[in-house]
Amino acid sequence: VRWARVARDPAAARALASARLTLQRCVICERDYEAPDMAHCPAYQGAICSLCCTLDARCGDLCKPQASLSRQWSGTLRWLLPRRVWPYLDTGLGHFLLITGVVVPLLAAVFGVLYQQELRALADGALGPMPSGEVAQAVLRAQVASLRSGFLKSYMALLLIAGIVAWWLVLAHQSRRVAQEESNRQTRLLQREIELHHATDLALQAAKQRADEAREVAEQAKHAADVARRAADQANQAKSRYISAISHELRTPLNSILGYAQLMGEDAAVPPHRRQAVAVIQRGGEHLLSLIEGTLDIAHIEAGKLTLQAKPMRFAETMRELADMFELEASEKGLAFSYEPAGELPEAVRADERRVRQILINLLGNAIKFTAAGRVVLRLRYAREFAGLEIEDTGPGMSAREIERIFEPFARGDATGGGGGGPRAPGAGLGLTIAKMLTDLMGGEMSVRSTPGAGSVFRVRLFLPRIHAEATSATPVAAPAAARRPRRGYAGARRRVLVVDNEEADRELLVRVLEPLGFELRTAASGHDALDLLAAGFRPDAMFVDLAMPGIDGWETLRRAHRFAPGLAPAHVAVVSANAFDKRLDNDVGIAPEDFFVKPVRHSELVDWLGRRLALQWSETPVEAADATVPAPVAARLVRPAPAQLAALREAVGLGYFRGVMNQLDAIDLAMPECAAWTATQRVLARQFRFEAMDT
Repeated sequence: VRWARVARDPAAARALASARLTLQRCVICERDYEAPDMAHCPAYQGAICSLCCTLDARCGDLCKPQASLSRQWSGTLRWLLPRRVWPYLDTGLGHFLLITGVVVPLLAAVFGVLYQQELRALADGALGPMPSGEVAQAVLRAQVASLRSGFLKSYMALLLIAGIVAWWLVLAHQSRRVAQEESNRQTRLLQREIELHHATDLALQAAKQRADEAREVAEQAKHAADVARRAADQANQAKSRYISAISHELRTPLNSILGYAQLMGEDAAVPPHRRQAVAVIQRGGEHLLSLIEGTLDIAHIEAGKLTLQAKPMRFAETMRELADMFELEASEKGLAFSYEPAGELPEAVRADERRVRQILINLLGNAIKFTAAGRVVLRLRYAREFAGLEIEDTGPGMSAREIERIFEPFARGDATGGGGGGPRAPGAGLGLTIAKMLTDLMGGEMSVRSTPGAGSVFRVRLFLPRIHAEATSATPVAAPAAARRPRRGYAGARRRVLVVDNEEADRELLVRVLEPLGFELRTAASGHDALDLLAAGFRPDAMFVDLAMPGIDGWETLRRAHRFAPGLAPAHVAVVSANAFDKRLDNDVGIAPEDFFVKPVRHSELVDWLGRRLALQWSETPVEAADATVPAPVAARLVRPAPAQLAALREAVGLGYFRGVMNQLDAIDLAMPECAAWTATQRVLARQFRFEAMDT
């Protein structure tokens, strides 16, 4: 039929030829064969050639599940027997009974045929010449019985042997089946392992590819981070340069403003109402100076240029002093202030006292400023080299949104706790920012907890290692400001001072400050002019040098100055500059941080420096109640405030607390305007730190 169809249909011929030309690969021998020689094997799940199919007997003819004799017998018995018997057909006992059921009738039939033949032969032999009668019958019956007994014994023996052989066949079949199942199971496990290895290999390749991609992404991210870091460094440097430049430009005129405000405040010829205006100018300048200092501190910390000066610090004494200062300020505002140290405090610790004070002053100042009524509490504990400080107030509190940005620069809260809707509190908004940055720089922690309408709690934890008492015995302690006496001159020969500054106002300011004290002043508008003076033979005892000058700067001026004045020791040179960044930089001319003054400077600081460096013995006037610079007619016209207000002022003066003194004088101005002339005179003395001369 096929050949006839091919002969009639050319398309069928082409399909047959194409089928023959199609090659398939055997999954066992892995050889290519034509499609007609291949078949799909369910055991190996693939194409198998006819030769491998013939040789492989382990598959159990899975492609023909009903072709085996056992399957056919099982099918027949299932058709004949009831369903409840089916589960026993595939057991070993069922197989044994099936074989026995076949062998027993077969043996019985064979032995029955043989028995009949033997019995017929016996009967034929009995028909021959034998005695008749009962004897013959008896003999015949005996022979038949003997024949039957022999056949029965043989049958039973063969039946026993057949049962043993049948059981052996059943066991062999089961053993072969179990072995085949175990082989199939191991084959499946092996195939599964191969598949898992293949999947693992694919996963490893995919993981390697992902790792390569991740490495490439990481390299790109690293490169981007490097670029961003360089850009941030450049931006930070640009910011530092900008802040340094703007600070210099602000400090230079501010030095003149504050300097001449101090001189006018000390001038007895200035009328009282003009002194009030001068005081306003000085307060505004000091506020601007605090803003500049705060901005510079933040810039120094962010640029990593702020270094801590860890020295022995009288811890318990300093904390008590700060508490007394703010207790006075709180009492002026009608607030209760309590200082609660817990346990024993160390006498001395190693820390940067200026920065520790700055942190506490900012936190306590804010607590008092924002608290309208109630109390402020300073709690202190010290354990295991760590100091824990807690400042609690009953102010307006802060919302969660305000807490998130409270440490940001220039973030100012409102005085009502309304979440930003109330009037803004005074200040630049830098105090908490600086306090937080300094705490982090010192390796400490600062946290805040606040409830709107209930108050706030600031917690600070600082590492302040304890120092034994003998280590602090040699540490000099500065005398309080209240113990300083007015300086009118000095004993001994007249000392020469050279002022090098390109700003004429700054030069004249130092001249007006130092000449009345008996110093011989020479000024130079540039580094070249100063070198010309030195080359001409002028030998100063001390020098004040600005850094930013046209031509050669202050550093180069000092380097060349040593060539002209070998006797001018580095200890007798001070830098007075508006660039605060240069104070902490290393230099090669021996200028220490204590020899560096940032404009605007206080006159008392310069005079103190000259006294230390030149070992001067100041001429001091005795402590008097009245200011010697105020003429008697003017002093006689001054109206003094009430005793109750004088008591608070006297307490601030006794502590030497400058801010508290100024706040008390402001309060007196508000309560008794007629005392304006008296308060103006006291402000002059306070700004000169001549607390002992104040009329309290």
